[in-house]
Amino acid sequence: MRLRVESSSSVPPYEQLRRQLAQLAGSGELPAGTRLPTVRQLAAELGLAVNTVARAYRELESSGLVETRGRGGTYVAAGADLTAQRARELADHYAEQTRRLGLSPDVSLRYVRAALGLIEVTAADRT
Repeated sequence: MRLRVESSSSVPPYEQLRRQLAQLAGSGELPAGTRLPTVRQLAAELGLAVNTVARAYRELESSGLVETRGRGGTYVAAGADLTAQRARELADHYAEQTRRLGLSPDVSLRYVRAALGLIEVTAADRT
């Protein structure tokens, strides 16, 4: 499992880690039942504080992507691989609705980027 945390990023380290693990679990690259490294082990490997990794794991658990089994460790949850499928379904629905509204693909994608916090949509972008 290759994870990277960019210290120069404006995205907090726990969120970078959470996003990467969510993507790996959602894509099936980390199949359901895969045991994740311990919080201490992953923190040491990435040069992060233990609390940073613990927060990423807590957020993944609250979203249902991983489950913690006490001292037994943290595992990718059984439904985690359904995340990518659900995301595709939502994307298909969004594409259909924006086509019905008459929005161009470029404008539709700008709204997605804005929703992800990657850009800001201005009044000029809405046409």
